Amino acid sequence: QVQLVESGGGLVQAGASLRLSCAASGLTFRTYYMAWFRQFPGKEREVVASIGWLGKLKTYADAVKGRFTISRDNAKNMLYLEMNSLKPEETAVYYCAADRDSMSTFLRGDGVDWWGKGTLVTVSS
Repeated sequence: QVQLVESGGGLVQAGASLRLSCAASGLTFRTYYMAWFRQFPGKEREVVASIGWLGKLKTYADAVKGRFTISRDNAKNMLYLEMNSLKPEETAVYYCAADRDSMSTFLRGDGVDWWGKGTLVTVSS
């Protein structure tokens, strides 16, 4: 049974940093493309960042470039998102996602193989 379990969310003030983690199990983690999505209230999920198998290929949404960093540890089956200079408008539920086929799947948003249940990040002003 595949499980993606996010952690690290919480309440922070604007300008603060948070590190999200995603623990993966039940899949051959090193062979999956991974991504972080977020969902604002009343909106559809949007991709924040994605990462290739070896952690060398990374993509970011324009809104987070230079502030967020995605990384992975294949030995520990872990995915991370380091978030700096957080803004109140980035309050959202953040999800971990895994796909076997392609990083472009994350751009489409549908057809992603596995999703976590999400972790809430609240940024106060």
